[in-house]
Amino acid sequence: MELILKYFPNLTEDQINKFKLLETLYQDWNLKINVVSRKDIDELYLRHVLHSLGIAKVMQFKDGSKIMDVGTGGGFPGIPLAILYPECSFHLVDSIAKKLKVVNEVVEGLGLTNVKTTHCRVEEIDDTYDFIVSRAVAAMPTFVHWVKGKIAKEQRHDFKNGILYLKGGDLTEELQDYKTATIYDLTEYYTEDFFETKKMVHLPLKYKG
Repeated sequence: MELILKYFPNLTEDQINKFKLLETLYQDWNLKINVVSRKDIDELYLRHVLHSLGIAKVMQFKDGSKIMDVGTGGGFPGIPLAILYPECSFHLVDSIAKKLKVVNEVVEGLGLTNVKTTHCRVEEIDDTYDFIVSRAVAAMPTFVHWVKGKIAKEQRHDFKNGILYLKGGDLTEELQDYKTATIYDLTEYYTEDFFETKKMVHLPLKYKG
């Protein structure tokens, strides 16, 4: 928890309480339905929460923004971002029902009212969003294909609407066809070794009406 406060010192009391409660809820639910590995659950704040919040280090969502988290798994990056941005709405989507059961229980336990979840493939979603976030669920060309037509027309940020993707390693080959993609090294924002190869990719996508 100290890690979160180290990088996000201006949290409200309510946000601090929610981030504290997060660990208890995940530890409890992970014993029943395994969504986070044993090693990762011991380092939940570093490997999952802080990593998810890397998006917020690069850019800030404005109130009223709509964000979809594709392949949310155990609720990352969606749940930490939803705590940080209570005035934004988050739609967490996953095709695996048991993972969403944990997500729903955590959302309920935290009392988050700005999160909804859907058990389906993202291609089945019929809505548009300012940003689509994810943690490395597929190679970028596949991901772009999945989320086609799901970007909102109205721009409310300096960052153009599109994909915000957390990924590690060398992305040169994967992004070679995406000249508008910008890569942000998370080492610019975090000092922990874990983030040495971690990046956030911003890929603007045009509205397709």
